[in-house]
Amino acid sequence: MTKASSIGRHMSRRRFLEVAGVTGFSVIASGRGRYAVAQTPTAIDSYQQAPMLDELELPPVAERLPENPMVVEPIESIGRYGGTWRTGMVGGADSAWLEKIVGNDNLVRWTAEWDEIIPNVAESFEASDDARSYTFTLRKGHRWSDGEPFTTEDIRFYAESIYRNPELTLGLGANPWTVEIHDELTFTITFENPEGLFLQTLASPNGTPWTRYPAHYLKQFHADYNTENLEQLIQENGAQDWVELFQMKGGQVPGTPVNAQWTNAELPRLHAWKIDTAYGEGTQVTFSRNPYYFKVDPEGNQLPYIDQVRFEIFQDNEVLLLRATAGEIDFHARHINTNTNKPVLAENREAGEYDFFELTQSLMNTAVFSINQTHKDEVVREVFADRDFRLGLSHAINRQEIIDVVFVGQGEPWHLAPRVETPFYTESLAKLGTEFDIERANELLDGVLPDKDGSGMRLLPNGEPLTVVIEVTGDQDPAFVDCANMVASYWTAVGVNTQAKPEDRSLLYSRKETNDHDCVVWWGDGGLNDAILDPRWYIPTSTESNYGIPWAYWYMKTEAPDSEPVEPPEQVREALALYDELKNTSDPAAQQELMGQILAIAEEQFYAIGISLPAPGYGIRKNYVRNVPEVMFQAYLYPTPAPTNTPTYWFDT
Repeated sequence: MTKASSIGRHMSRRRFLEVAGVTGFSVIASGRGRYAVAQTPTAIDSYQQAPMLDELELPPVAERLPENPMVVEPIESIGRYGGTWRTGMVGGADSAWLEKIVGNDNLVRWTAEWDEIIPNVAESFEASDDARSYTFTLRKGHRWSDGEPFTTEDIRFYAESIYRNPELTLGLGANPWTVEIHDELTFTITFENPEGLFLQTLASPNGTPWTRYPAHYLKQFHADYNTENLEQLIQENGAQDWVELFQMKGGQVPGTPVNAQWTNAELPRLHAWKIDTAYGEGTQVTFSRNPYYFKVDPEGNQLPYIDQVRFEIFQDNEVLLLRATAGEIDFHARHINTNTNKPVLAENREAGEYDFFELTQSLMNTAVFSINQTHKDEVVREVFADRDFRLGLSHAINRQEIIDVVFVGQGEPWHLAPRVETPFYTESLAKLGTEFDIERANELLDGVLPDKDGSGMRLLPNGEPLTVVIEVTGDQDPAFVDCANMVASYWTAVGVNTQAKPEDRSLLYSRKETNDHDCVVWWGDGGLNDAILDPRWYIPTSTESNYGIPWAYWYMKTEAPDSEPVEPPEQVREALALYDELKNTSDPAAQQELMGQILAIAEEQFYAIGISLPAPGYGIRKNYVRNVPEVMFQAYLYPTPAPTNTPTYWFDT
C-alpha cells in the first residue's frame, strides 16, 4: 500500500485512475478550487447475474442495472458467485459494523488508497470555485432494492421534508444548505458559506443521509404527504405520533442508537445486500444480495459475488473470539483484533484455516487522558488550565512500562500528533512531554501546587486537598482500564492524589457531556487523513474534545446540557478561526498550510496527554476469501473495509 497522502489533495489527475479500483473515469480541473469527475459510459456487451436470482421473477439483469453501472476492478481476480459471509456484532447497539460492511454506498466514495474522492451512487460531480456549490448527476435507471427508481425526487424528499422539517431535524447546522433540482438526475447543493470539506464528509459515514431515504416508501409515514391513513399507521405501530412513526420506519429508532435501516426490513436500500432478518428480531441480522445493485465487474457480472451476509449478535467479545479461533468467522476486524488476543488468534490460524491482514490505523494514540480545562470548580479549573500542571503530569508517566505491560511491547511513546505517514507529522509535537522524567515532573508541579499535606499529597491554592478522578470505560477497550490504573499510580507518586474509576460507557458519556469530569480516557483519533475532518485533539471542535467540551459548544454555537458554553482562551479561538478558514477553501495547499498552523498552536496549548502510538493493527479472514487487500486502512471515517470494494470479495471454495 502506498503511503497515505493529504485528505485535501482530492484529484491528482491521473494517478487515482490506476489505484481507485474502478474504471472509466475522467477528471476535469481548473483554478484553485473547481474540479469535476465523471464516469465515462461502460463498454460491456452483456451482463450476468448470480444463480440465486434465477429462481426469482425479476426483469433481466440488464434492465435492473443503470444505463451506466459502476465498473469495479477486483484487486486480485474476477470472482465466483455464492456463499454466506459470517461475521459478528457485540452487544445491543453495535450498528457501526453493519454500516461498514453492508451500509456504505454514498453519492461519492474514497478510493481504497484513501487519497482520492470519486463518484459512486452519483455518476459525476462538480465543485464550484468558491466551495459553496456542488452539482451531482445520478445514474439513469438506478433503482432501489424494491425496483423503484432512485431519482432526484429522493434527494428532494431528504432535503425539504427531513432536513428542513423542524420536527425531524434538530437545527440546520452551522452552515445551512439548500438543494436545487435541475431534472430527474441532476441537482445542486449550495451552502450559505463555503464548505471546503463537503466531499470528504460525503464520502464518510456522515454522508449516508443523501442515499438513505426512499421517498416512495417513506412518504406514507410523513404528515406532509399522507392525509388518508396516517393515524391508523401510528396506532398499528404503537407510535405516539407521526414523528415517532417516521423515525421507526426510516430514521433513528427512538430510545436507541440504532438506525431504522437495520431494524426495518421493508425499507428499500441501494446497498449490495438487503435485509432478510432485521436487527432486534433474533440473535442474528441477515442480508441477501440486492438484485438491483448498481455495480458490476469488468466482465459484466453484477455484484456482489457473495450471496448472503450473516451477523451473529454476541453478548461479549470472548464468545466472538472463540468463534473466530474455531474458524467460524469469515472476515472480521472489530472488537477481538487486539494486541492481547493476537497470540491466541495466531496460535489457532492453521486449525481455523484463517490468516491475518494488516490494518494501518488512523488512531494516533492508544489512550488519551483529558484533564478538564473547563472544570465547574473554579479553583480546580485554574489548576487544570495551567499548561505546566498538565505537562508535569505527562512527564510523570512511564510510557515504556505501559507499552510493555499493557500493549505487549508494541508501539512507542507518543503525544497527540498525526502519524508519520501524513504530511502533518512533526517530531516535536509527536514527542512533546513523552519523556519519563520524575525530576522534571515535580519541578513543573511544584510551580503550580507547591503545598502538600502530611502524606505528601498536593493541596489546591485554597488549602483543600486535590483529588483527580480518572473516569474510564472498558466497554470499548479493556486496555483503557489498565492504562488508567497505571497512570493513577504514577500521578499519585508525584503528589497528585489520583483514582481510576471504571464505569459504563453511557455513564461516562453522560458525565463528560454535562462537564462533570476531572479526567476521562479515550482513543486518539485523527492520526491519518482524518486529521482535518476530525481534529478533536488538535482543536475543541466537538463533544469528543474531552479537555474542553464547553469550548466546543461555544464553537458549535449550540446549547450545552446542564452546562453553559465557555468562550475559549484567545489562542484557542485563533486556532478555531483558522479551522473555519480551512473549511472555507477547497484548495489542498491552503488546507494543508492552515492545518499546520493549527497543529503549531496545539503544540503550544498541550491540550491533553497521550500515551503511545498504536502498533499496526490486524483483521482476520478465512483462507478462501479472495480480493481482500493484504493491507488496508483502519478508520471510522474511511470507513473500513467499505472502500476496499467489499462486494468484490468472494469465496474460493
